[in-house]
Amino acid sequence: MGAIDAASTGLPDASAFPSWTFPLAWILLATASACAAWVAIDVVRRPQPMAVMNVVWPIVMLFGSVVWLIFYLRTGRADRQGRPAPARSPRWISVAIETNHCGAGCALGDIAGESILIAFPALAAVFGAGWLSSAEPVPGWVLSTLLAFGFGILLQYFAIAPMRDLTVREGIREALKADAASIAAWQVGMIGVMALVQLVWLPRWIGGPASPVAPQFWVLMQFAMMAGYACSYPVNWWLVRRGIKTPM
Repeated sequence: MGAIDAASTGLPDASAFPSWTFPLAWILLATASACAAWVAIDVVRRPQPMAVMNVVWPIVMLFGSVVWLIFYLRTGRADRQGRPAPARSPRWISVAIETNHCGAGCALGDIAGESILIAFPALAAVFGAGWLSSAEPVPGWVLSTLLAFGFGILLQYFAIAPMRDLTVREGIREALKADAASIAAWQVGMIGVMALVQLVWLPRWIGGPASPVAPQFWVLMQFAMMAGYACSYPVNWWLVRRGIKTPM
């Protein structure tokens, strides 16, 4: 992982995947991208009561695709006056939306981390290649986790600071308190699934971990992000119940 082409890292060539997986992968990725594009346009026409959610909703479509689009239409879409859908009141929905908020930052970090190492493969040595682990995917996971915390805290800051009228320092402190545990849970779930896939399953199927230049890799990342969401949801529930996070 973290190279312009598979050959330069010793990863199996993308052609190692069965041919039928290529059209399937592109269809799934195109569908998720279309959902993200549609929601990005929709939140311009129907802006969210909390401005940061105008960014969050399109991002989560990249892994949630059609399922998340249905959830958005039923529970998250604002009316043309910026009022939220009435179905948002049950706690499970509020926590689900709160988890989306956390997940958007994590998803951005995970996507950006892998993409940076595609563009700049030499950075893999900085983030663990050789000295931390010999496993090819590890540098991507390290960088992705760092970026996930960065993006996650940033998005939480822009949710908390305007709502509570906090200073920059206060906002960052409260954002860390509100999102550090849920981001950590997300990354445990996401990396846990990718570790099983990249280090156990794929070596038996195609001879090694998938390169991030292969479309199949990003489909696997979609499923891993859903696992991250599932791990983060109960943490967000606890944080909301304890009053550490304000439900959205």
